[in-house]
Amino acid sequence: MDLIASTSDLAAVCQRLASHAFVTVDTEFLRETTFWPKLCVVQLASEAEAVAVDALAPDIDLAPFFDLMRDPKVVKVFHAARQDLEIIWHLGGFVAAPLFDTQVAAMVCGFGDQVSYEQLAGSLAGAHIDKSSRFTDWSRRPLSPAQLEYAIADVTHLRTVYVKLLAKLEKNGRLDWLGEEMSILTSPDTYRQPPERAWERLKTRIRKPRDLAVLIEVAAWREREAQSRDVPRSRVLKDEAVGEVALAAPRTVEELGRLRTIPQGFERSRVGADILAAVEAGLARDPAGLPAMHKERSNSSAGATVQLLKVLLQATSEHKGVAAKIIASVDDLEAIATDHADDRAVLRGWRRELFGEQAIALKEGRLTLGVEKGRVVTRMA
Repeated sequence: MDLIASTSDLAAVCQRLASHAFVTVDTEFLRETTFWPKLCVVQLASEAEAVAVDALAPDIDLAPFFDLMRDPKVVKVFHAARQDLEIIWHLGGFVAAPLFDTQVAAMVCGFGDQVSYEQLAGSLAGAHIDKSSRFTDWSRRPLSPAQLEYAIADVTHLRTVYVKLLAKLEKNGRLDWLGEEMSILTSPDTYRQPPERAWERLKTRIRKPRDLAVLIEVAAWREREAQSRDVPRSRVLKDEAVGEVALAAPRTVEELGRLRTIPQGFERSRVGADILAAVEAGLARDPAGLPAMHKERSNSSAGATVQLLKVLLQATSEHKGVAAKIIASVDDLEAIATDHADDRAVLRGWRRELFGEQAIALKEGRLTLGVEKGRVVTRMA
């Protein structure tokens, strides 16, 4: 099978695909040495055909593909869509919709947390996926027959997976349950990466407003630097170095050079000067304008309550056939244990009906847990 490598061929195939109710989509990309993912291959399939597109072809314009991804009449089916959607957002400036993510749908149907495509293809389509080409270099040309076969398999079997999951969701009355998750995946805010919020993804020991102010500025500088140079964040400055700079707040070249996470000589480079400038910007910030820091929950009884809530969550997951991860997170359980009025998804909609109400009742002592025939059961007190 040949790769589609011209704009005219791509336009023709996208026109055919647009006549169908859904298309399955996957991408192959590289990201090890860049900040932005480098799109190499796009795979598309309808009920009638399956194709692979050479996104690196010298003269190809991906506009027909983007038009298809925008088409409101065609459902775009992905498995674990987030990275694929991020690529479309970066290159096209929009989020593909309407959307169906088979990994999320599988969680709602009880296939477990973050079930793989290979597992679903085997379970629902009876297919065996040869994974030997998964980690090959998709930017090298020509692609091997094995690579093309692997790439196309990612969208052909996905058709069967989608049809069967959709039928299960409709039969169980759970199709609407996907709405909140799909709204998150199709929100542009999910893919925007403003440097001012780069600090939020870092795990640090920051507790003081001054340290937070410096962290925000240094992390924002690193994000801008990585984006402009199109290199991974760690190539600019490692996470632990960002955290150490925030805590130490060095103001001179000598102070910066004494930090153990700063490579020798780094402090006297242009980047070193940029870090010191970011530190000064952080120190100059008004503490009153800083975002709220995460506060450790100090309720000594919450730990035991959280453990009980975990048991209830697991029991609910098993009894109702819904992956625990999509019902509630550990943070959700901690929030319920301390203050169930917290505005979280677990206390809204189907999640509240399925788990949230019982979780509140358990915390308040109106519900108890027991074991019958080896299974956890609930009883109203």
